[in-house]
Amino acid sequence: MAKLTKLEPLSNLSLVDKVEIRLTEYFKENNLKIGDQIPKELEFAEALGVSRTVIREALLRLRTIGMIESKKRKGMVLSQPDIIQNFEKVLESNLLGDKTLKDIFELRLILEMGMADLLFARKTEKDIEELSRIVSHEDDNGLDSTIFSLEYEVAFHGKLYQISNNSTLQRFQDLLLPVFQYVHDHMLPDASKFRYSGGKFISHRDLLNELIEGTPESFRVAMRQHLEPHFERVLTSFKS
Repeated sequence: MAKLTKLEPLSNLSLVDKVEIRLTEYFKENNLKIGDQIPKELEFAEALGVSRTVIREALLRLRTIGMIESKKRKGMVLSQPDIIQNFEKVLESNLLGDKTLKDIFELRLILEMGMADLLFARKTEKDIEELSRIVSHEDDNGLDSTIFSLEYEVAFHGKLYQISNNSTLQRFQDLLLPVFQYVHDHMLPDASKFRYSGGKFISHRDLLNELIEGTPESFRVAMRQHLEPHFERVLTSFKS
């Protein structure tokens, strides 16, 4: 176990916030890894010059985000945080404001532009068949492809995340559902009038054809054109 000599006592004004910061600094300074045992509450309290109650509250915060856990016969050890789970807790609260939803949506645009290489490396015939069914259902419903359809947008793009075969990316896509709804409600009331730089809208079927016959580079270009109205909004003015 790493020694506590590097930790300097805290003043009485520190309390939980500064203790939490000091604990994480201690983990980094001592190069502790997942599974390593950490000192007990009393040892931390004595080294930092605060009460065990303050230490306990700071450790509880770290336990809540998955940085530490208790093990039988070992006490407290560092653990692997589930980053996406922490996002899930926040998003499920439905307390996200427009600014945060806008930021997350911009992140979605970045992810979908960057996943092309994974899609081409990991796509299967079964994946292509499922995407084809989604696109065919969209066509059968006679939707104007320039009008944002929440149902098919979620289905098609959700399948792309699945094809990536990246578990973190797939879980993150589930978190984006409130963002899809936000875009549907706020961003594209006049999508049918949007003038595309390439002269036409790139539909889900066009993207599917690129995934079948194209390259990662041509798919990225097509995806950028497909998402062009969204980029236009976030890069100019994002009206709520």
